[in-house]
This record gives sequence, structure tokens and C-alpha cells, in this order.
Amino acid sequence: MKIVIIGGSGLIGSKVVTKLDEHGHEALAASPSSGVNTLTGEGLAEILEGASVVVDVSNSPSFADAPVMEFFKTSTGNLLTYEAAAGVGHHVALSVVGADRLPDSGYLRAKTAQEKLIKESSIPYSIVRATQFFEFVKRIADSATDGNTVHLPPVRFQPMAADDVASAVARVAMGSPLNGIVEVAGPEQFGFDELVRFGLSARKDPREVIADPHARYFGTELSERSLVPGDDAQLGDTRFEDWLSRSASPILQPTAFAAASK
Repeated sequence: MKIVIIGGSGLIGSKVVTKLDEHGHEALAASPSSGVNTLTGEGLAEILEGASVVVDVSNSPSFADAPVMEFFKTSTGNLLTYEAAAGVGHHVALSVVGADRLPDSGYLRAKTAQEKLIKESSIPYSIVRATQFFEFVKRIADSATDGNTVHLPPVRFQPMAADDVASAVARVAMGSPLNGIVEVAGPEQFGFDELVRFGLSARKDPREVIADPHARYFGTELSERSLVPGDDAQLGDTRFEDWLSRSASPILQPTAFAAASK
């Protein structure tokens, strides 16, 4: 089965390509570096020819409110138009747990708008909402740093390994369209501040993590369960401590939110 992965050269996309290849599928990575641009439509008709499934794990280069909304609406709109013309039978998109619960976040408003376009299209779909990735812990800390302190809200947090995210996306892509949403998360819950404190300490990072109920995350204040999935979420296998202990290099500093690798 031919499966096109939009954003297939990024953290999640490259892993999805590998996992689909391992199952015998023809997995094609598509990104601007390979001549496919979802904002302009360049290369879409060619790469979608004969495709059964499209997996979209792309992300906006800017998180500012207007550009991120423009990216997801334009990119998703173009994708769905070209997919319909090519006869694609399944659109899979990676989104974010809690996206529809945090309207004050410009990024999450854009992800919600993306989901709406997908749901309203004629193409059968599956939306995979994931929690934050272990790989983004340093990025989170950096964005919340003031001097030598990191301010984060002491709410519940259930992150997961990027490899487990990719496994979930690949599994959905190989199945029948859900015409709905599935949530995926890590196997453990933490306090948000607790997990970042642990992650920085393991890297011998001297910054102090302070539990601040009013600290904002992607432009919004969080409630206790803003970032955790429902009871029927599919859970990954990788524990944070195990992932951290075998991570050979410092925690990555990507430019993408959770659901979202380039």
C-alpha cells in the first residue's frame, strides 16, 4: 500500500516512514526538501498519484497566532483538495491532546481549525491526538525560563516517547479510517513541574523549576487536567526514566509542539 507521509523527514515523520516500511508498505516521505510544499501545492499531485493513505505530521515554522493559523488552514486545505482529486481513501493527522480545551492558545486554536477541516471534508479520516513528547522537555523548560528559574504550572502531565507516537500513527495509518479521534499518551502521569525538574536534573542543568499555578503554556493557563487524555487513551510502553537513561545525547530542542514534528 502506498502511504505518503507529509513532514516525513522530521522527528515523528521519519520514524513513521521506517515503521511502515518494516510492515511492507511503500512509505514515501514528503517535505519541502523533497520538492513537496503543502502551502503552495507544489509536488502534491505527483506524489499523491496512486496513494491509498496520507499521513500528515507536518508543523508550522512559526507559532505566532496568525502564521500558525494560516499554515494549518492552507496546508490542510491544499492537502485535502489534492487527495480528493487523487482518490486517496484515508487521511491521518497528528494533533494534540487537549487542543479543544485551550482556546486561549493560538497554536491549539490552529490545530482545532485543522481538525475541523478534516472532519468536514469528504475523505475518510483518523485524527491521532498525542500528548507532549519526552524529546521536548528541554524546549519546554527553555520557553518557561526567566533568568535561572523555570516557571511551570503544577498540573497533571502524561508525556510519551516520540517512538511510541510514531508507532501509534503508523498503526492507525495501516488500519481502516476511524472517522474520529484516538488519544495516545505515555504510561505514567507526573506533575508538569515535577517531570521537567527531573529531566533537567538528570542532565545536570542547574536551573530551578518553580511550581507556578499562573505560568502560561503556549499562551494559556492550564487546569489540572488540560494536558492529560481521557480514560480510553492508548498508552505507549516507554517510561520516562527508561527513555532518559538510554538517551545518548542531550534532550533535543525541536521547533515543534507535540503532535507535531516537521
